Amino acid sequence: MATSSKNRYDLLIEHIFGKNYQRGDVVVPFKREEIVQAAHELGVELPKNLGDVIYSFKYRTSLPESIKKKAPVGKTWVIVSKGRAKYAFEAKAAAKIYPDELLALTKIPDATPGIVTRYSLGDEQALLAKLRYNRLIDIFTSVTCYSLQNHLRTTVPGIGQVETDELYVGIDKKGAHYVFPVQAKGGRDEIGIVQIEQDIALCESKFPQLTCRAIAAQFMAGGVIALFEFEQGKEGVRKVAERHYKLVLLEELSEDELERYRRRPDTA
Repeated sequence: MATSSKNRYDLLIEHIFGKNYQRGDVVVPFKREEIVQAAHELGVELPKNLGDVIYSFKYRTSLPESIKKKAPVGKTWVIVSKGRAKYAFEAKAAAKIYPDELLALTKIPDATPGIVTRYSLGDEQALLAKLRYNRLIDIFTSVTCYSLQNHLRTTVPGIGQVETDELYVGIDKKGAHYVFPVQAKGGRDEIGIVQIEQDIALCESKFPQLTCRAIAAQFMAGGVIALFEFEQGKEGVRKVAERHYKLVLLEELSEDELERYRRRPDTA
């Protein structure tokens, strides 16, 4: 068939949404098996990896316009997991997180080993390595942090399988313990609210004794790294802090800049 994977995915997800949506819905449940049914009814080739159809629209690709326009005013449709092979389209007030272009920049001497920089595979892995070797999570959170595991994939009750890019644990000056799930995005990938919600749910399920502080990181233009912290409240996930860092050679950091950093107010 001549239909591209992208167009095929659009056709399948539009068909599933159309069969389940009723005017006024803000939650539209569906099951993974409906992908098979949709492919049969549309006469399109069934993707080899059914899960990639869902993953694509959850994390990589925007939903088709025909679905977007049915969202309530001021909200956007996202796909969330509801258990094993169960999902739902949900209308949320904020679906994507973007860096604040006006935020002040902080230069950090680059401690990334040259051999790691040379052989990093892809933007996401390069970003995770820079966070780790430059202790940017520690700097951002003011907590001493340690990488516990990367690409942790596990099952969370009520959601199903979730994966976080890296998991840190930390201890502060009072001796309190924390867990930091980190989502890292490079290139054109975007940070989604659904991913943050799942990270928080993962920590609540697997580390209930620790204080969860959800973190996201994204490469910006010029190699700038944006770091975000989120919390879960009654209104949903909200951003509580954002900082922008640029890793530089030591000689690129002037005394004037250091003096400005010393005078900078300590606010989120």
